[in-house]
Amino acid sequence: MSLPASDINAKADQRTTMDLGAVLPMTAQVESHHLVIGGVDMVDLARSQGTALYVYDEADIRQRMRDYRLSFASVYPDSGIIYASKAFLNKALVRIAAEEGMNLDVSGGGELAVARAAGFPMDRVFVHGNNKTQVELEEAISAGVGRIVVDSRIELERVESIAAQHGIVQDVFMRITPGVEADTHEYIRTGCEDSKFGFTMRDDWAFRCVKDVLAAPHVRLVGLHMHIGSQIFALHSYDEAIAVIVEFMRRIKETYGVEIKELDVGGGVGVAYLADDKPATIKDFADVVSDSVTRHCNAFGLTLPRLLCEPGRSIVACAGVTLYTVGILKTLPGIRKYVAIDGGMSDNVRTALYHADYEATIANKADEPRSEIVTLCGKHCESGDAVVLDGSLQHPEIGDIACVFGTGAYCRSMSSNYNGQPRPAVVFVKDGHARVVTRRETYDDLMACDIDEECAR
Repeated sequence: MSLPASDINAKADQRTTMDLGAVLPMTAQVESHHLVIGGVDMVDLARSQGTALYVYDEADIRQRMRDYRLSFASVYPDSGIIYASKAFLNKALVRIAAEEGMNLDVSGGGELAVARAAGFPMDRVFVHGNNKTQVELEEAISAGVGRIVVDSRIELERVESIAAQHGIVQDVFMRITPGVEADTHEYIRTGCEDSKFGFTMRDDWAFRCVKDVLAAPHVRLVGLHMHIGSQIFALHSYDEAIAVIVEFMRRIKETYGVEIKELDVGGGVGVAYLADDKPATIKDFADVVSDSVTRHCNAFGLTLPRLLCEPGRSIVACAGVTLYTVGILKTLPGIRKYVAIDGGMSDNVRTALYHADYEATIANKADEPRSEIVTLCGKHCESGDAVVLDGSLQHPEIGDIACVFGTGAYCRSMSSNYNGQPRPAVVFVKDGHARVVTRRETYDDLMACDIDEECAR
């Protein structure tokens, strides 16, 4: 795959780092020309810990978690927030989520294992996934997870069988595909009819499956789940989907006499990856969703359910940055200026996947205007390997520390060892202190699962 054509006539953004607004971590500032986050100099950190390096503003993460909880509680007291682990997960983040009163959404046995290792309360865990294996369901049920979000009729049979073997009744949600096409990238749109997720409402299939769930003796239907996609700026899509789901709740009550007690409306607000992006605020999102659920339930005479949402990206994306060292400079006159960094698609595949946009700065020149248009390209054997495409940057020099903003979500989670690249370390910064919470991989780690044939004989 090749890079898209460069706009060689594009004008550089003359703004300096602190002019980038919502893209920046909460505690970002410039001191003595250097970018500082969490009271820690990013240039010093990069040189002491090495690059590429993931860095998270811990105060920012905690504040966003609190903003979600308090924003919803102020307009809908019976509510809860579920952190979506797929955005970013390690044991340190799990412990923060527990301390901040969050629930936890896990998809797959590995995420559940991290939650268990960090001591997260299992009754606050929600298990997701469109193809949970028999082993993963066994692990989840035996661990005592609070909710399993059932995604299909086949999975219902598996959950029923395993719960019966354990002699318990497992609380479940049904994931309903509401048929609403949110205005977002097709790869992260999940609520339309053509989706691998959930019970489709086409031909009334989802409602016909409700009877099966209610008839299963070792399964208790306590809630419904919907998810229309990620990076949604137009909040009216939520109202459309909630109207469909509440109507579904009304039919369940009228047909079976069962009131749905919990409703999970899926992910949170979109985030600003570019300085000019204008996503909704967390408060806006809470107001719209709470009003919608209340209004539609009241219209049908339904008891208000416990309201849940599961943000991930909007909690960690802008709290995280990635630091790199500039290694090679190459200018192709009339075509493109390449700035090669010591990372790339192995630590951030989003740009290569769907041309994700990011803002960047040179951390050791943070107070200078970003006067040049460059492509921050990676070190990997792919023409499409880049992190920032034709973005604004200060005049680059070999040895500079480049900082890419907004990389806290889906970068570490989707990272790889392509070209034998060890994954970067993860550092949390707060109040002038930096702590390594996930160490950098070594070459030995790359071979840790290999079997030495000589020893195996």
